[in-house]
Amino acid sequence: MPSVNAGIQIRERHTKHWAPEFKKLRRLKVQKVKLPDFREEDNMSELTPDQIRSRMKEQGVLPPRSWMERPITISSTGGVFEPYIPPEGDGKLSSLTLGGAKQSMEFLSKKSKSMLAVRKIRSFEEEFSPSTFAEEAQDIYIKAHKALAEKDYDTLHQCVSELCFPLMTEDLKSCTTRWQFLKSLEPPRVVHARCTDIINKENIFSQVTVRFHTQQTLAVYDRFGRLLYGSEVVAKDVVEYVVFEKHLANLYGLWRIHEKIIPDWMPAREPGKKTYVQEKPVVETKPVADTAAPVTPTEQSAAVA
Repeated sequence: MPSVNAGIQIRERHTKHWAPEFKKLRRLKVQKVKLPDFREEDNMSELTPDQIRSRMKEQGVLPPRSWMERPITISSTGGVFEPYIPPEGDGKLSSLTLGGAKQSMEFLSKKSKSMLAVRKIRSFEEEFSPSTFAEEAQDIYIKAHKALAEKDYDTLHQCVSELCFPLMTEDLKSCTTRWQFLKSLEPPRVVHARCTDIINKENIFSQVTVRFHTQQTLAVYDRFGRLLYGSEVVAKDVVEYVVFEKHLANLYGLWRIHEKIIPDWMPAREPGKKTYVQEKPVVETKPVADTAAPVTPTEQSAAVA
């Protein structure tokens, strides 16, 4: 016990360590460790709800939930809602012919729903216009196909949706693509527009179908450098109906290629020729028989003489 001298508490010399600078390290030599109780789970059934709550608060454990919540992000839809049906013979019939005039009348009859959808898009984008959007859609179309030919997947993700990306890249992983946009035979135009909501009324997606009539060149080579499809020299006229989608509820949403509409009346394309490594033929070698004639004793004696 420290002695009391004139009302001042004094620590005696025999109570101090000879090296006081290591006092903290000596204190850390011994640490109290709380060992786990492996029988605690068995005893939980015997505890009251208040005891279980206090023990969980002591351990910093949240109470279990009867349901599991996981955040999800819906950045694109799983298909085309109310797809546009292209008229048969589009790109071949003139507007002066009977078939072309009929196509124009059908387009005007289906224009009312598209105008309502355009009005809905303008509630999110005040500067949206079908005439100016067609030019913007053509730039996105060219940018996406150039990124696909160069295998620039980072740029391609910005131009196509999550539904369209595997459809464009699946068959071209081991191929080399040469694509070139030459010119537009007709100005691109918006032919179809629709809006829909998912989960709630405020989560709105919009899809706009744009008609392209262009001239392109396409050549696909396999991994051995052999031509599978198309040509880099021969240009072809292409009529396509491309669906562009945007998540309107997302402030940072982008117009991206979602899908291409292929009508039922269009003939099936000729599939490309696939090449394989030719296996070397296995040649079976037969053992060669000994054709030498046996030597008789008389011939052997004559040869010795």
